[in-house]
Amino acid sequence: MTETQTGEILLFLALLFVATYLVAGLLTRLRIPGILGGLFVAMGAHYTPIGERLLTHPLHEPFSFLAQLGVLFLLFYIGLQIDLKEMKGLSGNIIWCTALNTAVPFFFGAAVMLALGYGWIMAFVIGLTRMPTAEAVIVPILDEFQLIRTRVGAFIIGAGTLDDVIEVFLVAFVSVWIGERASASFSAAVLENEVLAILVSLLVFAALAWVSYRWLIPLLGRWLPRNPRNLIMLAMLVLFVFGGMSEYGGLGMVVGAITAGVLMRPLFNSIGLAGEQAIQTIQSVSYGLFGLIFFFWVGLSVDLGGMIEAPLLAVLLFLAAFLGKLIGIFLMVPMGRLNVREAWTIGIGLNARLTTEIIVAQLLLEAKLIDVDLFTALIAASSFSTIAVPLVFTLMMRHWGEELRRPRDIPTQKEEKYAG
Repeated sequence: MTETQTGEILLFLALLFVATYLVAGLLTRLRIPGILGGLFVAMGAHYTPIGERLLTHPLHEPFSFLAQLGVLFLLFYIGLQIDLKEMKGLSGNIIWCTALNTAVPFFFGAAVMLALGYGWIMAFVIGLTRMPTAEAVIVPILDEFQLIRTRVGAFIIGAGTLDDVIEVFLVAFVSVWIGERASASFSAAVLENEVLAILVSLLVFAALAWVSYRWLIPLLGRWLPRNPRNLIMLAMLVLFVFGGMSEYGGLGMVVGAITAGVLMRPLFNSIGLAGEQAIQTIQSVSYGLFGLIFFFWVGLSVDLGGMIEAPLLAVLLFLAAFLGKLIGIFLMVPMGRLNVREAWTIGIGLNARLTTEIIVAQLLLEAKLIDVDLFTALIAASSFSTIAVPLVFTLMMRHWGEELRRPRDIPTQKEEKYAG
């Protein structure tokens, strides 16, 4: 970037931060998380020269990079809040949650596309886009309501992290399909090679994580005096290594960021006050700077006009994902794994979107595999989720927050009967 462009992006960000600071004050008085102010301000800025400049070349690339750093820092902080022992105790339920909250919306999304006359491959791809969750959108709200270390938080973060595997497969599938369509017919063999490469990356990543957890991080933690400054330096080292490695290996930086946080937590816990101070600093940077820039990026990507241009298709795609995830989660109620209020909260939380859909939709549009109407509907459906989910989730927390923060075991059928 030139000096002029650097100054321009800094001034645009300054304006967004000023507006967010003012709006956050109003939202806080209404008992709505202030971080949503960044989302709402950016949604309005979408229709101003600020939105146009930040979303087009040459400012788009540096702005997107800052937004990706926001994802990295937000999820790293969330990883620091995860207790592996607690997650292990809920692992069976989290697997069930992931399976049900992805399978049902997939079938609903595919069915919508088939009913509208699209082919099987397109129905398969669009069905996959109904499955993933954008954890970075919902986890700041979880943290705002002190739900990270609760059953609800464990389900949302655990299931959201596991379905990142689906995001990796989805983007890989679409990329290979586009490449093959550009030359010849779609080749299953090429897709198999891509999947194999991802599996190898996953094994290497897991091995490095295990070695780091057992030996490397404890050793590095003793290399310098254990003060907050040195701990943050080590945390950034671990974050960028695992974030970069997972992104480079095709696993996505989400997996790397959360893993880095989980790996660093034992060291921070063992140090005491210095560890707590380091965590507080990371939280401040995550929510006060990079996380807000990520919410700016999400809000600027929301095109409310798209909902008017293709209302029926957008509504059908939104309902396929929204109802699909809710129905999938509610299937766990008669199984005795969740009560009704937990099911509502987790189902709404897992509906946070606007990451993978944009990437896939853009790839398909550029390859001329979908038309503008379908592209607009995909973006509009995700945009509506981005607006609705944080608001609905916040309203539920105002009524059920205290109950959901209390520790509890897996509910019995009798408890479920009275929970609703």
